[in-house]
Amino acid sequence: MAAPGTAFNGLALDTLAASPATDELLSAILRANPRVSDLIFSPGRKFQVQVSGEFVPFESDGVRVLTADDTRRIASDLIGNNKAAISMLREQGYCDVSYALAGLARFRVNVFIQRGSCAVVMRVIPTSIPDFRGLGLPETLGEIAGLRDGLVLVTGPRGSGKSSTLAAILNHINETETCHIITIEDPIEFLHNHKRATVHQRELHSDTPSVSLAIRAALRQAPNVIAVGELKDRESMELALEAAETGHLVLSTLNTLNAQQTVERFAAAFPSSEQTNTRDRLARMLRCVISQRLVPRREGAQRIAVFEILKSGSKVLDRLLSGSASAKQTEQPALDAEIEKLVHAGIVSPEIALAHALDPKSLAKKLATPAK
Repeated sequence: MAAPGTAFNGLALDTLAASPATDELLSAILRANPRVSDLIFSPGRKFQVQVSGEFVPFESDGVRVLTADDTRRIASDLIGNNKAAISMLREQGYCDVSYALAGLARFRVNVFIQRGSCAVVMRVIPTSIPDFRGLGLPETLGEIAGLRDGLVLVTGPRGSGKSSTLAAILNHINETETCHIITIEDPIEFLHNHKRATVHQRELHSDTPSVSLAIRAALRQAPNVIAVGELKDRESMELALEAAETGHLVLSTLNTLNAQQTVERFAAAFPSSEQTNTRDRLARMLRCVISQRLVPRREGAQRIAVFEILKSGSKVLDRLLSGSASAKQTEQPALDAEIEKLVHAGIVSPEIALAHALDPKSLAKKLATPAK
């Protein structure tokens, strides 16, 4: 972090604290530490930032505790004249918007009401679309561009980089395939320009009232690829499956930890009488499950991504889809095996590895056994 009293482009932090101008405040925070991934503005606290997965206060002599007026003003600046977001905030107590600092960063913003005042959480989105190499994605994921239909799911816990992985896959398709891509996002994060593909990006609430209506409309808009930011409920899952079954390649994300949990979550979204049929449909249409998480490196630098990738036809995925696979049959988790390799390579400490493992007890036993 910057030293107390440090000025950023001629603007001192104590000036920001006395009369916060939102763009200048955000610029100062990002320039103080370019590895900031999330920001929180909450009444009664100094603003906080997340670096390498850990939230810390932004310390400076000139930074004071935020008031309810401060956070309300920041929220107002971020929402602007977005009438749909204002209406949603009033009616549902929260809203999602995107926000941009020209030439510096874009943000995914959630404004919500708590104890009668506004709080704001912001996720930093790089201005450039990530590529496979920058994210450490396996090159085999490039094969997704050659798929003509089916369902591809990117999964992982909150903050594991799912949106970045999805954006990189879309960008690869955009660069290599002559096709029509429609995205449905809440809100739009990475901006995709037309390359070999034609790309249309629709934002929830401003361009379309709901994910389900946007997917239904997309089926009449001649897309080859439909990307949905997240499948949250039965209706969106049903429509995603329907789109895959009618000859579209559907890409989306789920907040699940691994392939096993992904299949179970998807099936459980449907009534028990439909779950066997849902598994059968998934068995026909699910092309790939990419599960990931970000693990801090030993030296405290940027986190490293680990992946579990199961493609259609793999024995593990087939067992999961049939409902016959137990946790015992599919463990050691593939993600834990990748984390174990990072420990043996000296990249990740054993303590961090166990904190991020799906099965810490099993991994602890393996780490206690000398590598052969």
